[in-house]
Amino acid sequence: MLGRPRLELKSPDDLVGMHRAGQVVARTLDVVRDLLRPGISTRELDAAAERHIRDLGATPSFLGYHGFVGSICVSVNDEVVHGVPGDRVLRDGDLVSVDCGAILDGWHGDAAFTAPLGEVPADVAALDRATEAALWAGIAAGALGGRLSDISHAVETSVRSAGPFGVVEEYTGHGIGTEMHLPPDVPNVGRPGRGPRIVPGLALAIEPMVTLGAATTDVLDDEWTAVTTDGSWAAHHEHSVTWTTDGPWVLTALDGGRERLGALGVPCGAP
Repeated sequence: MLGRPRLELKSPDDLVGMHRAGQVVARTLDVVRDLLRPGISTRELDAAAERHIRDLGATPSFLGYHGFVGSICVSVNDEVVHGVPGDRVLRDGDLVSVDCGAILDGWHGDAAFTAPLGEVPADVAALDRATEAALWAGIAAGALGGRLSDISHAVETSVRSAGPFGVVEEYTGHGIGTEMHLPPDVPNVGRPGRGPRIVPGLALAIEPMVTLGAATTDVLDDEWTAVTTDGSWAAHHEHSVTWTTDGPWVLTALDGGRERLGALGVPCGAP
């Protein structure tokens, strides 16, 4: 019988390197967020992100990954994840998710955010808030000595308590480090107290994907863009995280996660 895949554990110096890569991602996402407006194309956003990543001395980790043609994923409205940048022009009232990865000195960072363009219906705004809140609930639930599914359970519980939303199970978070996708998978649903232990040096990308309706997805003809099967809109938030004896350290947050964790009453483990 095959055992569990071996997890990549980082030294303190390795985590410093991961933090540097994560900061490239954080700054790039800020650039893209500032550019979001009706009339801009997803290709223009992608070009700006690639320039910024390279200006910071890093490499876009998405570009060329299994043939992907962009440096970021831009998913709009009913597109859940892996949206391919192209000629699509954003419009007022769109809900836009941007996912970004970068490699610096061999270390990967990966994060995503969702943002509405202008006014959106109340249920769409609530969807976005619930997805981001679930991400931070998952981060806060992790602790050294705990189990992976503590994170999954906290994400699911947070979403379910926020409203009648769908939690996508077909796509999960993942380990991250010397590669963008490493074991273990990090589901967004599950019972607590299961799976690998959270230990020093483990780094995970946590990324809830939540919908207004069905939680099932189809993939478009571009073989990348995942959309909801019922056309309902979706949101996606993600951070790369590790845990120290002091608490979670959010490697892809500019402040290490201090503000959001503090609001939850959780100490931040950032140095």
